[in-house]
Amino acid sequence: MKILILGAGQVGSSLAENLANEKNDITVVDLDGRKLATLQDRLDIRTVRGRGSHPEVLRKAGCDDADMLIAVTNSDETNMIACQVAYTIFHTPKKIARVRSNQYIKYTEQLFSNEALPIDYRISPEQLVTDYITRLIAYPGALQVLDFAGGLVQLVAVRAFQGGPLLGHELQELREHMPGVDTRVAAIYRKGHPIIPTGDTIIEEHDDVFFIVDRRNTKQVMSELRRVDKPYKRVMIAGGGNIGQRLARTLEGRLHVKIIDHNPVNAKMLSEELEKTIVLLGDASDEELLVEENIEGTDVFCALTNDDEANIMSALLAKRLGARKVMALINRAAYVDLVESGDIDIAISPQEATIGSLLAHVRRGDVVMVHSLRKGAAEAIEAVAHGDKKTSKVVGRSIEEIPLPPGTTIGAIVRSEEVIIVHHDTVIESEDHVILFLVDKDRIDDVERLFQVSVTFI
Repeated sequence: MKILILGAGQVGSSLAENLANEKNDITVVDLDGRKLATLQDRLDIRTVRGRGSHPEVLRKAGCDDADMLIAVTNSDETNMIACQVAYTIFHTPKKIARVRSNQYIKYTEQLFSNEALPIDYRISPEQLVTDYITRLIAYPGALQVLDFAGGLVQLVAVRAFQGGPLLGHELQELREHMPGVDTRVAAIYRKGHPIIPTGDTIIEEHDDVFFIVDRRNTKQVMSELRRVDKPYKRVMIAGGGNIGQRLARTLEGRLHVKIIDHNPVNAKMLSEELEKTIVLLGDASDEELLVEENIEGTDVFCALTNDDEANIMSALLAKRLGARKVMALINRAAYVDLVESGDIDIAISPQEATIGSLLAHVRRGDVVMVHSLRKGAAEAIEAVAHGDKKTSKVVGRSIEEIPLPPGTTIGAIVRSEEVIIVHHDTVIESEDHVILFLVDKDRIDDVERLFQVSVTFI
Protein backbone atom coordinates (compact mmCIF):
# COMPACT_ATOMS: atom_id res chain seq x y z
CA MET A 1 0.00 0.00 0.00
CA LYS A 2 1.27 3.48 -0.86
CA ILE A 3 0.82 5.77 2.14
CA LEU A 4 1.67 9.45 2.67
CA ILE A 5 2.27 10.53 6.26
CA LEU A 6 2.24 14.27 6.93
CA GLY A 7 4.19 15.11 10.09
CA ALA A 8 7.38 13.58 11.43
CA GLY A 9 6.59 14.14 15.11
CA GLN A 10 6.11 11.40 17.69
CA VAL A 11 2.93 9.98 16.13
CA GLY A 12 4.07 10.31 12.52
CA SER A 13 7.47 8.77 13.23
CA SER A 14 5.99 5.85 15.19
CA LEU A 15 3.44 5.24 12.46
CA ALA A 16 6.10 5.33 9.73
CA GLU A 17 8.16 2.78 11.65
CA ASN A 18 5.19 0.46 12.13
CA LEU A 19 4.08 0.63 8.52
CA ALA A 20 7.54 0.54 6.91
CA ASN A 21 8.26 -2.70 8.76
CA GLU A 22 5.15 -4.18 7.12
CA LYS A 23 6.51 -3.61 3.60
CA ASN A 24 4.32 -0.62 2.74
CA ASP A 25 5.54 2.17 0.44
CA ILE A 26 5.85 5.08 2.88
CA THR A 27 6.58 8.76 2.23
CA VAL A 28 6.85 11.20 5.14
CA VAL A 29 6.41 14.98 4.66
CA ASP A 30 7.59 17.56 7.19
CA LEU A 31 9.07 21.05 7.36
CA ASP A 32 11.89 19.90 9.66
CA GLY A 33 14.72 18.44 7.58
CA ARG A 34 16.53 17.09 10.64
CA LYS A 35 13.56 14.97 11.69
CA LEU A 36 13.26 13.61 8.17
CA ALA A 37 16.98 12.79 7.99
CA THR A 38 16.79 10.92 11.30
CA LEU A 39 13.83 8.88 10.02
CA GLN A 40 15.50 8.08 6.73
CA ASP A 41 18.63 6.87 8.52
CA ARG A 42 16.55 4.30 10.40
CA LEU A 43 13.85 3.32 7.93
CA ASP A 44 13.48 2.36 4.28
CA ILE A 45 11.15 5.25 3.39
CA ARG A 46 10.99 8.34 1.19
CA THR A 47 10.92 11.84 2.73
CA VAL A 48 9.87 15.19 1.31
CA ARG A 49 10.57 18.50 2.99
CA GLY A 50 7.75 21.03 2.78
CA ARG A 51 4.34 22.05 4.06
CA GLY A 52 1.97 19.12 3.80
CA SER A 53 -1.05 21.19 2.77
CA HIS A 54 0.64 22.66 -0.33
CA PRO A 55 -0.46 20.96 -3.58
CA GLU A 56 3.01 20.92 -5.14
CA VAL A 57 4.52 19.35 -2.02
CA LEU A 58 1.82 16.65 -2.08
CA ARG A 59 2.42 16.11 -5.79
CA LYS A 60 6.17 15.69 -5.17
CA ALA A 61 5.38 13.21 -2.39
CA GLY A 62 3.32 11.08 -4.80
CA CYS A 63 -0.20 11.98 -3.69
CA ASP A 64 -1.53 11.48 -7.24
CA ASP A 65 -1.31 7.68 -6.91
CA ALA A 66 -1.33 7.24 -3.11
CA ASP A 67 -3.81 4.85 -1.52
CA MET A 68 -3.99 6.79 1.72
CA LEU A 69 -3.03 10.12 3.27
CA ILE A 70 -2.53 10.34 7.03
CA ALA A 71 -2.16 13.95 8.24
CA VAL A 72 -0.77 14.05 11.78
CA THR A 73 1.12 17.36 11.89
CA ASN A 74 0.84 19.57 14.99
CA SER A 75 -1.52 21.91 13.12
CA ASP A 76 -5.21 21.01 12.84
CA GLU A 77 -5.56 23.49 10.01
CA THR A 78 -2.70 21.98 7.98
CA ASN A 79 -4.15 18.50 8.47
CA MET A 80 -7.65 19.52 7.38
CA ILE A 81 -6.53 21.52 4.35
CA ALA A 82 -4.20 18.68 3.26
CA CYS A 83 -7.18 16.31 3.19
CA GLN A 84 -9.17 18.83 1.16
CA VAL A 85 -6.33 19.22 -1.37
CA ALA A 86 -5.81 15.44 -1.58
CA TYR A 87 -9.54 14.93 -2.25
CA THR A 88 -10.05 17.81 -4.70
CA ILE A 89 -6.85 17.66 -6.75
CA PHE A 90 -5.47 14.14 -6.35
CA HIS A 91 -8.66 12.10 -5.62
CA THR A 92 -6.87 10.19 -2.84
CA PRO A 93 -9.15 7.26 -1.80
CA LYS A 94 -8.71 7.47 1.98
CA LYS A 95 -7.84 10.50 4.09
CA ILE A 96 -7.17 10.49 7.84
CA ALA A 97 -6.49 13.63 9.90
CA ARG A 98 -5.54 14.43 13.46
CA VAL A 99 -7.89 17.13 14.76
CA ARG A 100 -7.39 18.15 18.37
CA SER A 101 -9.21 21.42 18.97
CA ASN A 102 -12.62 21.21 20.61
CA GLN A 103 -13.56 24.26 18.54
CA TYR A 104 -13.62 21.96 15.50
CA ILE A 105 -14.69 18.74 17.16
CA LYS A 106 -17.94 20.13 18.52
CA TYR A 107 -19.03 20.81 14.92
CA THR A 108 -18.08 17.35 13.66
CA GLU A 109 -21.31 16.63 11.77
CA GLN A 110 -21.26 19.92 9.89
CA LEU A 111 -17.52 20.04 9.16
CA PHE A 112 -16.32 16.54 8.36
CA SER A 113 -18.00 15.26 5.20
CA ASN A 114 -17.24 15.20 1.48
CA GLU A 115 -19.46 18.25 1.03
CA ALA A 116 -17.40 20.21 3.60
CA LEU A 117 -14.02 18.84 4.75
CA PRO A 118 -13.51 15.42 3.10
CA ILE A 119 -11.89 13.56 6.00
CA ASP A 120 -12.76 9.86 6.10
CA TYR A 121 -11.52 9.30 9.62
CA ARG A 122 -10.63 11.84 12.29
CA ILE A 123 -8.37 10.97 15.23
CA SER A 124 -7.81 12.82 18.47
CA PRO A 125 -4.81 11.38 20.37
CA GLU A 126 -5.84 13.36 23.44
CA GLN A 127 -9.27 11.73 23.51
CA LEU A 128 -7.83 8.27 22.91
CA VAL A 129 -5.42 8.72 25.83
CA THR A 130 -8.20 10.11 28.02
CA ASP A 131 -10.40 7.08 27.29
CA TYR A 132 -7.45 4.77 28.00
CA ILE A 133 -6.75 6.34 31.41
CA THR A 134 -10.46 6.35 32.26
CA ARG A 135 -10.64 2.58 31.73
CA LEU A 136 -7.57 2.05 33.93
CA ILE A 137 -9.19 4.05 36.71
CA ALA A 138 -12.45 2.09 36.33
CA TYR A 139 -10.56 -1.20 36.85
CA PRO A 140 -8.13 -0.77 39.78
CA GLY A 141 -5.10 -3.04 39.46
CA ALA A 142 -5.23 -3.38 35.66
CA LEU A 143 -2.15 -2.57 33.57
CA GLN A 144 -4.21 -2.26 30.39
CA VAL A 145 -7.92 -2.36 29.57
CA LEU A 146 -8.82 -2.39 25.87
CA ASP A 147 -12.30 -2.48 24.34
CA PHE A 148 -13.54 -4.50 21.37
CA ALA A 149 -16.92 -4.85 19.66
CA GLY A 150 -18.16 -1.54 20.96
CA GLY A 151 -17.11 -2.36 24.52
CA LEU A 152 -18.82 -5.75 24.75
CA VAL A 153 -15.45 -7.54 25.02
CA GLN A 154 -12.35 -6.44 26.89
CA LEU A 155 -8.71 -7.44 26.74
CA VAL A 156 -7.25 -6.88 30.19
CA ALA A 157 -3.67 -7.12 31.40
CA VAL A 158 -2.92 -7.66 35.07
CA ARG A 159 0.26 -8.48 36.97
CA ALA A 160 -0.07 -11.54 39.16
CA PHE A 161 0.92 -10.70 42.73
CA GLN A 162 1.10 -12.69 45.90
CA GLY A 163 -2.40 -13.20 47.25
CA GLY A 164 -4.20 -13.99 44.01
CA PRO A 165 -6.23 -17.21 44.30
CA LEU A 166 -4.81 -18.65 41.05
CA LEU A 167 -1.14 -17.88 41.71
CA GLY A 168 0.89 -21.09 41.51
CA HIS A 169 -2.00 -22.99 39.93
CA GLU A 170 -2.65 -24.22 36.39
CA LEU A 171 -4.81 -22.09 34.10
CA GLN A 172 -7.34 -24.89 33.67
CA GLU A 173 -8.25 -24.40 37.33
CA LEU A 174 -9.68 -20.99 36.45
CA ARG A 175 -12.91 -22.66 35.33
CA GLU A 176 -13.14 -24.51 38.68
CA HIS A 177 -12.76 -21.23 40.60
CA MET A 178 -15.41 -19.49 38.45
CA PRO A 179 -17.80 -22.14 37.09
CA GLY A 180 -20.26 -19.51 35.83
CA VAL A 181 -17.72 -17.26 34.10
CA ASP A 182 -15.93 -17.96 30.82
CA THR A 183 -12.63 -16.31 29.91
CA ARG A 184 -9.61 -16.99 27.72
CA VAL A 185 -6.02 -16.19 28.67
CA ALA A 186 -4.55 -14.93 25.38
CA ALA A 187 -0.91 -14.54 26.45
CA ILE A 188 1.41 -14.41 29.43
CA TYR A 189 4.54 -12.28 29.56
CA ARG A 190 7.17 -13.57 31.99
CA LYS A 191 10.26 -11.41 32.49
CA GLY A 192 9.40 -9.64 29.26
CA HIS A 193 9.09 -12.80 27.13
CA PRO A 194 5.76 -14.10 25.75
CA ILE A 195 4.38 -17.51 26.69
CA ILE A 196 1.52 -19.03 24.69
CA PRO A 197 -0.66 -20.42 27.47
CA THR A 198 -2.08 -23.92 27.65
CA GLY A 199 -4.32 -25.52 30.23
CA ASP A 200 -1.35 -26.72 32.30
CA THR A 201 0.51 -23.37 32.28
CA ILE A 202 1.19 -22.32 35.87
CA ILE A 203 0.84 -18.63 36.73
CA GLU A 204 3.87 -17.26 38.56
CA GLU A 205 4.30 -14.13 40.63
CA HIS A 206 4.94 -11.00 38.50
CA ASP A 207 3.56 -12.61 35.32
CA ASP A 208 1.71 -10.13 33.09
CA VAL A 209 -1.45 -11.99 32.16
CA PHE A 210 -3.59 -10.89 29.18
CA PHE A 211 -7.11 -12.27 29.23
CA ILE A 212 -10.16 -11.76 27.01
CA VAL A 213 -13.54 -11.59 28.70
CA ASP A 214 -17.11 -10.34 28.45
CA ARG A 215 -16.83 -6.91 30.08
CA ARG A 216 -19.55 -7.85 32.60
CA ASN A 217 -17.11 -10.39 34.09
CA THR A 218 -13.87 -8.37 33.95
CA LYS A 219 -13.60 -7.55 37.64
CA GLN A 220 -14.41 -11.11 38.72
CA VAL A 221 -11.63 -12.55 36.53
CA MET A 222 -9.18 -9.91 37.76
CA SER A 223 -9.88 -10.97 41.34
CA GLU A 224 -8.68 -14.50 40.52
CA LEU A 225 -5.28 -13.28 39.35
CA ARG A 226 -4.44 -10.72 42.02
CA ARG A 227 -5.69 -9.24 45.25
CA VAL A 228 -8.84 -7.21 44.70
CA ASP A 229 -8.00 -3.50 44.74
CA LYS A 230 -10.46 -1.13 46.36
CA PRO A 231 -12.28 1.20 43.94
CA TYR A 232 -10.55 4.51 43.37
CA LYS A 233 -12.24 7.57 44.86
CA ARG A 234 -9.64 10.37 44.86
CA VAL A 235 -7.71 11.39 41.75
CA MET A 236 -5.06 14.09 41.43
CA ILE A 237 -4.04 15.29 37.95
CA ALA A 238 -0.81 17.15 37.20
CA GLY A 239 -1.22 19.27 34.09
CA GLY A 240 -4.32 21.06 32.84
CA GLY A 241 -3.68 20.70 29.12
CA ASN A 242 -5.98 18.93 26.66
CA ILE A 243 -5.63 15.50 28.28
CA GLY A 244 -5.73 16.68 31.88
CA GLN A 245 -8.81 18.81 31.28
CA ARG A 246 -10.63 16.05 29.38
CA LEU A 247 -9.85 13.50 32.09
CA ALA A 248 -11.04 15.81 34.87
CA ARG A 249 -14.27 16.50 33.00
CA THR A 250 -14.84 12.77 32.47
CA LEU A 251 -14.22 11.82 36.11
CA GLU A 252 -15.53 14.76 38.11
CA GLY A 253 -19.12 13.55 38.29
CA ARG A 254 -18.11 10.22 39.84
CA LEU A 255 -14.85 10.81 41.74
CA HIS A 256 -13.21 13.48 43.86
CA VAL A 257 -10.83 15.20 41.42
CA LYS A 258 -8.06 17.77 41.89
CA ILE A 259 -6.01 19.24 39.06
CA ILE A 260 -2.72 21.16 39.38
CA ASP A 261 -1.56 23.65 36.76
CA HIS A 262 1.34 26.10 36.98
CA ASN A 263 -0.09 28.59 34.44
CA PRO A 264 -2.35 31.22 36.11
CA VAL A 265 -4.33 31.90 32.92
CA ASN A 266 -4.94 28.20 32.26
CA ALA A 267 -5.79 27.52 35.91
CA LYS A 268 -8.42 30.28 35.81
CA MET A 269 -9.88 28.85 32.60
CA LEU A 270 -10.00 25.36 34.16
CA SER A 271 -11.80 26.66 37.24
CA GLU A 272 -14.46 28.18 34.97
CA GLU A 273 -14.82 25.17 32.65
CA LEU A 274 -14.84 22.37 35.25
CA GLU A 275 -17.83 22.13 37.55
CA LYS A 276 -16.79 19.88 40.44
CA THR A 277 -13.00 19.65 40.08
CA ILE A 278 -10.78 21.48 42.55
CA VAL A 279 -8.25 23.52 40.54
CA LEU A 280 -4.90 24.28 42.17
CA LEU A 281 -2.37 26.84 40.91
CA GLY A 282 1.12 25.50 41.51
CA ASP A 283 3.90 23.09 40.63
CA ALA A 284 3.08 19.37 40.76
CA SER A 285 6.68 18.74 41.89
CA ASP A 286 6.22 20.99 44.94
CA GLU A 287 6.42 18.61 47.89
CA GLU A 288 4.79 21.09 50.24
CA LEU A 289 1.81 21.53 47.92
CA LEU A 290 1.31 17.78 47.51
CA VAL A 291 1.46 17.17 51.25
CA GLU A 292 -0.92 20.06 51.89
CA GLU A 293 -3.37 18.60 49.38
CA ASN A 294 -3.35 15.19 51.11
CA ILE A 295 -1.32 13.24 48.57
CA GLU A 296 -1.10 10.30 50.98
CA GLY A 297 -4.88 9.95 50.72
CA THR A 298 -4.89 10.06 46.92
CA ASP A 299 -5.81 6.84 45.11
CA VAL A 300 -4.43 7.80 41.68
CA PHE A 301 -1.91 10.49 40.72
CA CYS A 302 -1.82 11.15 36.94
CA ALA A 303 1.11 13.20 35.60
CA LEU A 304 -0.14 14.47 32.23
CA THR A 305 1.92 17.52 31.30
CA ASN A 306 3.75 17.89 27.96
CA ASP A 307 7.12 17.40 29.68
CA ASP A 308 8.26 13.76 30.13
CA GLU A 309 10.84 14.64 32.76
CA ALA A 310 8.35 16.71 34.78
CA ASN A 311 5.84 13.85 34.62
CA ILE A 312 8.40 11.32 35.82
CA MET A 313 9.66 13.47 38.68
CA SER A 314 6.20 14.49 39.94
CA ALA A 315 4.94 10.88 39.74
CA LEU A 316 7.96 9.58 41.66
CA LEU A 317 7.50 12.27 44.28
CA ALA A 318 3.78 11.51 44.62
CA LYS A 319 4.55 7.81 45.07
CA ARG A 320 7.16 8.53 47.71
CA LEU A 321 4.70 10.76 49.56
CA GLY A 322 2.09 8.00 49.70
CA ALA A 323 -0.07 8.08 46.58
CA ARG A 324 -1.56 4.62 46.10
CA LYS A 325 -1.11 4.43 42.31
CA VAL A 326 0.84 6.74 39.99
CA MET A 327 0.68 7.06 36.20
CA ALA A 328 2.90 9.16 33.95
CA LEU A 329 2.42 10.24 30.35
CA ILE A 330 5.66 9.37 28.52
CA ASN A 331 6.30 10.37 24.90
CA ARG A 332 9.86 9.08 24.57
CA ALA A 333 9.87 5.32 24.01
CA ALA A 334 13.32 5.04 25.59
CA TYR A 335 11.90 6.22 28.92
CA VAL A 336 9.06 3.69 29.12
CA ASP A 337 11.14 0.66 30.19
CA LEU A 338 13.19 2.80 32.55
CA VAL A 339 10.07 4.15 34.22
CA GLU A 340 8.08 0.91 34.53
CA SER A 341 10.99 -0.90 36.16
CA GLY A 342 10.85 1.62 39.03
CA ASP A 343 8.18 3.09 41.28
CA ILE A 344 5.87 4.43 38.58
CA ASP A 345 3.01 1.97 38.22
CA ILE A 346 1.93 2.70 34.64
CA ALA A 347 3.69 4.57 31.84
CA ILE A 348 1.17 5.80 29.29
CA SER A 349 2.38 6.08 25.70
CA PRO A 350 0.26 8.41 23.52
CA GLN A 351 1.84 6.85 20.44
CA GLU A 352 0.79 3.32 21.35
CA ALA A 353 -2.75 4.47 22.07
CA THR A 354 -2.94 6.34 18.76
CA ILE A 355 -1.15 3.92 16.42
CA GLY A 356 -3.72 1.18 16.91
CA SER A 357 -6.58 3.39 15.78
CA LEU A 358 -4.66 4.21 12.60
CA LEU A 359 -3.56 0.64 11.87
CA ALA A 360 -7.19 -0.50 11.68
CA HIS A 361 -7.48 1.54 8.47
CA VAL A 362 -4.34 0.05 6.94
CA ARG A 363 -4.98 -3.62 7.57
CA ARG A 364 -6.28 -5.80 4.75
CA GLY A 365 -9.49 -7.71 5.20
CA ASP A 366 -12.33 -6.32 7.30
CA VAL A 367 -10.37 -5.22 10.39
CA VAL A 368 -12.39 -2.87 12.58
CA MET A 369 -10.14 -2.48 15.62
CA VAL A 370 -6.41 -2.72 16.32
CA HIS A 371 -4.60 -2.23 19.62
CA SER A 372 -0.82 -1.97 19.54
CA LEU A 373 0.80 -3.69 22.54
CA ARG A 374 4.21 -4.26 24.10
CA LYS A 375 5.74 -1.21 22.38
CA GLY A 376 4.44 -2.33 19.00
CA ALA A 377 5.77 -5.90 19.19
CA ALA A 378 2.31 -7.42 19.72
CA GLU A 379 -1.19 -6.63 18.52
CA ALA A 380 -4.76 -7.39 19.43
CA ILE A 381 -7.21 -7.07 16.55
CA GLU A 382 -10.91 -7.39 15.84
CA ALA A 383 -11.66 -8.79 12.38
CA VAL A 384 -15.00 -9.59 10.76
CA ALA A 385 -15.38 -12.98 9.07
CA HIS A 386 -17.12 -12.98 5.68
CA GLY A 387 -18.10 -15.58 3.08
CA ASP A 388 -18.75 -19.28 3.53
CA LYS A 389 -16.72 -22.44 3.89
CA LYS A 390 -15.80 -22.38 0.17
CA THR A 391 -14.66 -18.75 0.00
CA SER A 392 -13.24 -18.20 3.51
CA LYS A 393 -10.43 -19.84 5.45
CA VAL A 394 -12.21 -19.30 8.78
CA VAL A 395 -15.99 -19.37 8.22
CA GLY A 396 -17.58 -22.75 8.89
CA ARG A 397 -14.46 -24.02 10.66
CA SER A 398 -13.81 -24.76 14.29
CA ILE A 399 -10.97 -22.96 16.07
CA GLU A 400 -8.79 -26.09 16.02
CA GLU A 401 -9.21 -26.36 12.22
CA ILE A 402 -8.02 -22.82 11.48
CA PRO A 403 -4.30 -22.62 10.52
CA LEU A 404 -3.41 -19.83 12.91
CA PRO A 405 0.16 -18.46 12.65
CA PRO A 406 2.46 -19.35 15.59
CA GLY A 407 1.87 -17.10 18.57
CA THR A 408 -1.69 -16.19 17.54
CA THR A 409 -4.70 -16.81 19.77
CA ILE A 410 -8.40 -16.37 19.06
CA GLY A 411 -9.97 -15.37 22.35
CA ALA A 412 -13.58 -14.51 21.62
CA ILE A 413 -16.16 -13.90 18.95
CA VAL A 414 -19.12 -11.53 19.04
CA ARG A 415 -22.19 -12.77 17.19
CA SER A 416 -25.21 -10.45 17.05
CA GLU A 417 -24.28 -8.75 20.35
CA GLU A 418 -23.62 -12.12 22.02
CA VAL A 419 -20.12 -12.60 23.45
CA ILE A 420 -18.77 -16.14 22.97
CA ILE A 421 -15.46 -17.06 24.62
CA VAL A 422 -14.02 -19.59 22.21
CA HIS A 423 -12.90 -23.16 22.78
CA HIS A 424 -11.25 -25.61 20.39
CA ASP A 425 -14.59 -26.75 18.96
CA THR A 426 -16.19 -23.29 18.54
CA VAL A 427 -17.23 -22.78 14.90
CA ILE A 428 -16.92 -19.32 13.31
CA GLU A 429 -19.89 -18.07 11.30
CA SER A 430 -20.10 -15.36 8.65
CA GLU A 431 -20.28 -11.82 10.11
CA ASP A 432 -18.75 -12.92 13.43
CA HIS A 433 -16.43 -10.35 14.98
CA VAL A 434 -13.30 -12.31 15.91
CA ILE A 435 -10.91 -11.07 18.62
CA LEU A 436 -7.30 -12.21 18.14
CA PHE A 437 -4.06 -11.68 20.05
CA LEU A 438 -0.69 -11.81 18.24
CA VAL A 439 2.47 -11.97 20.34
CA ASP A 440 4.48 -11.43 17.13
CA LYS A 441 3.21 -8.58 14.96
CA ASP A 442 5.33 -9.85 12.06
CA ARG A 443 2.64 -12.53 11.60
CA ILE A 444 -0.03 -9.94 10.80
CA ASP A 445 0.15 -10.64 7.04
CA ASP A 446 -0.75 -14.29 7.66
CA VAL A 447 -3.70 -13.28 9.86
CA GLU A 448 -4.96 -10.78 7.30
CA ARG A 449 -4.90 -13.44 4.60
CA LEU A 450 -7.01 -15.71 6.78
CA PHE A 451 -9.79 -13.12 6.84
CA GLN A 452 -9.73 -12.26 3.14
CA VAL A 453 -12.39 -13.98 1.08
CA SER A 454 -11.54 -15.56 -2.27
CA VAL A 455 -12.46 -13.93 -5.59
CA THR A 456 -15.51 -16.18 -5.90
CA PHE A 457 -17.14 -14.42 -2.94
CA ILE A 458 -19.68 -11.75 -3.96
